[in-house]
Amino acid sequence: MKKIPISVLVLIHTKNKEILILKKKNDKDLWQSVTGSLNENETPIQAAKREVFEETGLNAENLIDCEKQYIFEIYEMWKHKYEEGTTHNTEHVFKLELDCKTNIKLDEDEHSSYEWVSRVKAAEKVFSHTNRQAIFDLI
Repeated sequence: MKKIPISVLVLIHTKNKEILILKKKNDKDLWQSVTGSLNENETPIQAAKREVFEETGLNAENLIDCEKQYIFEIYEMWKHKYEEGTTHNTEHVFKLELDCKTNIKLDEDEHSSYEWVSRVKAAEKVFSHTNRQAIFDLI
């Protein structure tokens, strides 16, 4: 089944502005916040809560909809995952604030490690320009 070109980006951070970033499995240095595409008949907030749980094991009941979207061109390396002719994706942005850093239960099929880092370090490490922009705009 092909991916829907609508996704979510969830910035997970502590009250002290330490940001959780995840390292993609099988990629040398590809770091990101929690992300994922919507499933059929799923709303962005439902997808965000699902992705947070799948990728971190965290409960996302206190998720905040930032009411912000980015539209970006899908990277060439991932175009095969979408219907032919699909060129752009709409990404809905959410935040989840935690009291403090916590241990994460990674989805080992998707990520190999995680770090809690400063806002500046997170923005330096994430590969996606929309992820970087969201960090600067919202944290």
